[in-house]
Amino acid sequence: MYKKQKRRGNKMKIGFIGLGNVGGKLAGSLLRNNFDLTVRDLDESLTNSLKDLGAKVAKSPKELAEQSDLIITSLPSPKVSAEVMESEDGILNGLSENKIWLEMSTTDENEVKRLGKKVIEKKAIPLDGPVSGGCHRATTGNIAIFVGGERKTFEKILPALTVMGRKILHTGELGTASVLKVITNYLASVHLVALGEAWTVAKKSNLDLLKTYKGIAISSGNSFVHETESQVILNGSYNINFTMDLVLKDTSLFDNLAKKMKVPLEISPQIVEIFKDGQKKYGSRAWSSMIVKRMEDLNNINFRANGFPDELVDNEPEEKGYEI
Repeated sequence: MYKKQKRRGNKMKIGFIGLGNVGGKLAGSLLRNNFDLTVRDLDESLTNSLKDLGAKVAKSPKELAEQSDLIITSLPSPKVSAEVMESEDGILNGLSENKIWLEMSTTDENEVKRLGKKVIEKKAIPLDGPVSGGCHRATTGNIAIFVGGERKTFEKILPALTVMGRKILHTGELGTASVLKVITNYLASVHLVALGEAWTVAKKSNLDLLKTYKGIAISSGNSFVHETESQVILNGSYNINFTMDLVLKDTSLFDNLAKKMKVPLEISPQIVEIFKDGQKKYGSRAWSSMIVKRMEDLNNINFRANGFPDELVDNEPEEKGYEI
């Protein structure tokens, strides 16, 4: 996937912790674009794959932080991020003046601010930078990135951001990017659940599902979720490279955020319960798009149609990113 290349020009030393479905692809983009990269993950097979392509491997988060100017974390939950930051051999104990921590995990605003204060105590600088747009776009460096925190520091790391993503948005102070990311993930989850009901009615009405896909795509009912996830739903693989437990984490973050602000919601609590049911039925590590299978099973139907891929591939050429 990534060609080993001779490094040239990029002086910033970057450390990357968390090489999962998204993080591994973001780290791969940095390596592919000649950044000096050190990586860390509990799964040695993931670190070894990047080591073979020229990355260095740190023995601990602390060591990685000591060796890097920019430390990036891309982890599955706020709890895991806290452990990686605050453990004895964690990132915080490896920070020093002017080092930058970029939290690219989807996390809670209060949590990123809490950890951010500890980063500042080390005279380092915190940013939150979650991504949006699907794993297939992370592979090619065409994903979107939201960044919250000090503007001057955002500009300093922009060269790294523009190889990991295409459209880069500075959202404001630390934590704003995490709030925006939780909102966008909530909307994507609503769209996905709604698609399950839409496909059910289409199937029961004996519509041609290929033509239905095209019809939705050119209509006011279109969404990014339809254009992407409907394809692997209609194929039957459901392989969106994102799992049920992660969606449940994200939808719960949104719901909890609203509760903290005492905002009464109607749809959000239902979405949380629907994904809890989906996780119970199909497992925590089931692909998140399998949530529509609840409707297939309930109605004893399937949404299969010919001509759709079993996994999404970003066919757009890799382009240097830019701030929007």
